[in-house]
Amino acid sequence: MTLHQGVGDVAKLDSQEFRRLSGSKRAWLEFRRNRFALVGAAFMVFIAFMAVFAPIVSTHDPYAQSLRKRMKPPTAEHWLGTDEVGRDVYSRLVYGARISLFVGIVGTAAGVICGTIVGLISGFFGGWVDTLVMRVIDIMYSFPGIVLAILLISVLGPSIFNLILVLAIWAVPSLSRIVRGNVLSLKEQDYAEAARALGAGRVRIMFVHLLPNSLAPIIVYATLGVAGAILTTAALGFLGLGVQPPQAEWGNMLSNGRQYLRRAPLLMVFPGALISMTVISINLIGDALRDALDPYIQ
Repeated sequence: MTLHQGVGDVAKLDSQEFRRLSGSKRAWLEFRRNRFALVGAAFMVFIAFMAVFAPIVSTHDPYAQSLRKRMKPPTAEHWLGTDEVGRDVYSRLVYGARISLFVGIVGTAAGVICGTIVGLISGFFGGWVDTLVMRVIDIMYSFPGIVLAILLISVLGPSIFNLILVLAIWAVPSLSRIVRGNVLSLKEQDYAEAARALGAGRVRIMFVHLLPNSLAPIIVYATLGVAGAILTTAALGFLGLGVQPPQAEWGNMLSNGRQYLRRAPLLMVFPGALISMTVISINLIGDALRDALDPYIQ
C-alpha cells in the first residue's frame, strides 16, 4: 500500500492494514478520503498560485485608472469589467488575494505562536501562574472578537502591520486554552514523568515532549483560524478600518462596490464570491484535518 493509490484504493484498506501505517500516513489517507477537502485544497492552491504570480497572471495594472472605462461590464479586454474609476477588476482581485492571504496567514501564525507559548506555560506550571494567565484570558474573552478588533484598529490606526497585530491578539485566547487543556493532561503521562525523572529541564519537557503531542489540535485551529482571519480582514476592510485604498484588498473592494450596487452589482459579487469560496475551502480543509488527526476516529 502506497500513498499514490487512488481514493478508491484507499477505501479498500482493511482495519488491520490501516492501523499498521504510521500516524502521518494514516492522517494523509484519511484526508484523501474527504473529496470536499480535496476540492477545497485544489481551490486554495489555485488562489495561492494567482497571488504569488500576480504580476504574471494579471492582465492590467491594478492601479491604472481610466474614467472613460468606468464600471464597464465584462469584456474580452477586461475579463471581469472595471470599477468606479476604470481599474481592471480581475487584476485587482488577483492582487487583493496577495494581501488577504498574507494578512490572514501571518496574523494567524503569530497568534498561534503566542497562544501556544502562553498555553504551554500556563498548563505546565499551574498554580498562581495558571490562575493569572487564565484571568487575563477571561478578560480578553469578555470582549466580542470583532468589537476588540475594531477597538484596537481605531486606537492603533488602519495599516497592514496593525491588522496582523490585531489578528494575532485575537487568536491568542482560544488557542492558549486549547494548548493548556492538552498540557494539563499530557504532563501527567508516563513519558513526561520519565523525562522528568531522567533530569530533563522544564523547557525541554515543554517543547520536546509536550508540544509535539499537542500539535494535532494546534494544526486544526491554525487552519480554521486562517479562514476566520481572512473573513475578519475583509470585514474590517468593508468598514474602512482594514487595508486602505488604493491598495487592492477584497474587503475594501466589496465596500467600494456597495455604493454602486444598483448600477454595477458585479463590483460586489466578484469579491464577495471570492471571500466566501476561500473561507469555505479553508473550513473544508480544517474539518478534514480534524477528522484525520483525531486518534479516536482512526
